[in-house]
Amino acid sequence: MAALSAVAWAPGAVGTASAADGTADLTKVPRYATAPDATPVKGRASAADAPEIGKGTYTDSIERGEQKYYTVPLDARSTAYFSVVAAPPPGTKVEDHTDRLKISVQDVNGAICDREADPAFRGDGMAYPIADYATRSVDGDGSRCRSAGAYYLVVTREGSATSGPQAWPIEITHLSEPGLKDTAPTVPADGGPSATPPPPASGTKRKARGGAGFHSAGGVDTGLWKDRIRPGESRFYRVPVDWGQRLNLSAELPNAAGGTAEGISKALGVTAYNPARGVIDDDTFVFYDGRPAASRLFTAPVAYGNRFAVSDDVRAMRVAGWYYLEVTLHPDAARFFPQGADLTLRVDVRGTARPGPGYAGPAGDFSVRPGDREAAGKGLPGEQAGGGNLRTLGYAGIATGAVLLAALGSWTLLARRTAATATAAGPALSPQAHAAEPTRSGARAPGIPPGWPDRR
Repeated sequence: MAALSAVAWAPGAVGTASAADGTADLTKVPRYATAPDATPVKGRASAADAPEIGKGTYTDSIERGEQKYYTVPLDARSTAYFSVVAAPPPGTKVEDHTDRLKISVQDVNGAICDREADPAFRGDGMAYPIADYATRSVDGDGSRCRSAGAYYLVVTREGSATSGPQAWPIEITHLSEPGLKDTAPTVPADGGPSATPPPPASGTKRKARGGAGFHSAGGVDTGLWKDRIRPGESRFYRVPVDWGQRLNLSAELPNAAGGTAEGISKALGVTAYNPARGVIDDDTFVFYDGRPAASRLFTAPVAYGNRFAVSDDVRAMRVAGWYYLEVTLHPDAARFFPQGADLTLRVDVRGTARPGPGYAGPAGDFSVRPGDREAAGKGLPGEQAGGGNLRTLGYAGIATGAVLLAALGSWTLLARRTAATATAAGPALSPQAHAAEPTRSGARAPGIPPGWPDRR
């Protein structure tokens, strides 16, 4: 029963989302869920004391006006991505555009390497997870930051005095993209049609399992999907997009049962991220007044040369792998959906998959691997689909242990019953007495050591 209760109240479960007055009860909205294997770390105000972080995921927190340094040793052969997620709890007071992070990778001289980022809130005063990345690249003609050595990840929180004063939890992920065997392509992909094509219009809706963070994001692929979302909640999904492919998406709210009312300017939004958790588009919030509404997204095709494009949304389509979708519903939507809203996702992965650019080493997270599309088609969350053989072995071990415990219990019960029966029939014989008893043939059975009972 305890396990069932844990499942029922796990992040992502949808129950009563608001009070009778139409105000969202944000205490019941799941908070951002960090990766369970993330390592706690404490960034420092001084580079001299900065803790070292390697590849993987880390957790920390940051105060308003605070700047934190982390030491990152880098080689000269791979591009490093450092994504940072800021996840203030639902209901935290934030100001659009002014409350934000600044993320950069710097060399030991304080020079900024390649791309820096400044993710900010855009949801009309709503607190929700925001993320983006800074990079240290080995591509291009510049010499800055191309050598191996020590670098710094620098994370700064900016904000106005009118926003919430509490610290924000942050999640840091360091991913590495191997260099290429040959010269890197420098031409961005052809953008294709300028008009957004319609996403899938018909088909059977499958159950999507939105997660509360990147790690637990539910898989989706081409087709129609349905889920539930609370006012004030953000749900995460992921879809495999290979080289040469692009993503066409629509996230939709239905009409409200009570009809139309005063509208919400930024009610529903979709923020799309690439496999390194870099923002593709984060300004897709749409108006809602009780009539059906949709937030749409249409990306460029994935191509290595996109990293040299002028437009940010094209540059983000630079690697293959799992692309992430964060769907957010404004707390004021409780006036239309007091018990939570039905959410429809129309997903279309367009284009034929092409060979990769020719990495000099394993592509890892920057590839669509065997089994990814199957996991997405089943709607499996990342925490279930992403563990590979180790996770399978873990589940198998748990199952085997359960079976052994059940067998042990049955064996113990049987032994007790046998002992009780023997006691009722007469005094039990010692091993020596058993050994003295003749067998039916008058001799001991072969293979029975002296002093042990012959139970033939």
